[in-house]
Amino acid sequence: MNQSDLLFLVLIGIGLASLTLFAIQLLKRPRRDDRGEWYEGPWDDDDKR
Repeated sequence: MNQSDLLFLVLIGIGLASLTLFAIQLLKRPRRDDRGEWYEGPWDDDDKR
């Protein structure tokens, strides 16, 4: 295995990791809570009464 083969494998690994992260972000849609507002996470609970 020479240097260009190793570079090719590294670039393929980086590309696959980027595509995987992009797909996860697309699949993780924002949800709505009971009042119809967007729910981002538990840190939004501080603003609610």
